[in-house]
Amino acid sequence: MCGTQLTEGSSMISPDHAQLMANYNQWQNGSIYGAAATLSDEERRRDRGAFFKSIHGTLNHLLWGDQTWMNRLAGMPPPGVGSADTADYYDDWSKLLQERKACDASILDWTSGLSQSWLSEDLTWYSGSAGRELSKPKWLLMTHFFNHQTHHRGQVHAMLTQAGAKPEDTDIIVMP
Repeated sequence: MCGTQLTEGSSMISPDHAQLMANYNQWQNGSIYGAAATLSDEERRRDRGAFFKSIHGTLNHLLWGDQTWMNRLAGMPPPGVGSADTADYYDDWSKLLQERKACDASILDWTSGLSQSWLSEDLTWYSGSAGRELSKPKWLLMTHFFNHQTHHRGQVHAMLTQAGAKPEDTDIIVMP
């Protein structure tokens, strides 16, 4: 980590940072879904060459990923499909939107109760994609959680722009 040495129990992020990122997540998802709603269902499902093919497929994967991490980190229910089916998680656009809003509210609520001591603990879980048990500091997993969201929203933003939709600015410094 660029020469940074961490002592046992230390944390690179704070509860305030997690709360900021949860707010950013909710704001950006509102922008992305708002822009996507201006497109037809056919346009949202069009294969645009992304890893999860379409806007709809990538948004499904993003929700699935958030629910998977919230299951691991906060004990919330896991998503109803396995990793191979993430792009097809919710076929119905209105149901996908409804689940996204509920997930974002849960993330925001959950981050408001985080403590510095919780962030400095390790979490051990079984990773289906790695095929083994892993153990990592929770602050690192939270960083991954929010980075994963930003990464896939960036893909969706590019696909929306390509389709002629206009999502809001993505800069965190202009977040309302």
